[in-house]
Amino acid sequence: MLLTIDVGNTHTVLGLFDGDEIVEHWRISTDARRTADELAVLLQGLMGMHPLLGEELGDGIEGISICSTVPSVLHELREVTRRYYGDVPSVLVEPGVKTGVPILMDNPKEVGADRIINALAAVELYEGPCVVVDFGTATTFDAVSSRGEYVGGVIAPGIEISVEALGVRGAQLRKIELARPRSVIGKNTVEAMQSGILYGFAGQVDGIVRRMARELSEDPEEVTVIATGGLAPMVLGESSVIDEHEPWLTLIGLRLVYERNVSRS
Repeated sequence: MLLTIDVGNTHTVLGLFDGDEIVEHWRISTDARRTADELAVLLQGLMGMHPLLGEELGDGIEGISICSTVPSVLHELREVTRRYYGDVPSVLVEPGVKTGVPILMDNPKEVGADRIINALAAVELYEGPCVVVDFGTATTFDAVSSRGEYVGGVIAPGIEISVEALGVRGAQLRKIELARPRSVIGKNTVEAMQSGILYGFAGQVDGIVRRMARELSEDPEEVTVIATGGLAPMVLGESSVIDEHEPWLTLIGLRLVYERNVSRS
């Protein structure tokens, strides 16, 4: 079994692979204050419930692949792998790790590890050219060429950030549930805010992706658009440009990175 861990700014997603198949997954909050010991207890509690794994921490785990956008959590996870999984091969995605994705950026080291991992998985699953839209704390748009190169992207405020900002800065507004309103024209303040968030973000996605596709390919229609991230399902039905929805894109990329650095080394 391969354990994959994707640490985002808000949530951490864990996936368990049996070969190429993801057989279990969990989503927990990201807390930069958690120590390595606390993370180990959390992992033991989650994986202890799976019938294919033993009750002891590490039983049944044959490899670990991790990426993180939160440096302090990556540091603690490094300690977890050293202290509790010392005999298990592990890959922590950072500069120097083989991904097979050329990064055509002014400063390749500043590109988030999750974005490169997403690009790798997108090329493996759908080939290029493609655009990956990741609905997380930020909404990121990543462009991948027909040769599998990461050529750049766009970063926009995420859906939850926007909702929180409206609630904090609007004197007569409040934080609302992220749900589809009855109609585009809201009949009350909550529905009006829900409409603005849902259809506003769908329009943003369509507009940005179309512009990226025109720069990425002479034939924008050949560009595959893949949506991922925890909030993707909210926008899927309203966006006209998304071709594929792959909720486990980053975890699949982590499996591929592990194979390139451990299994085939």
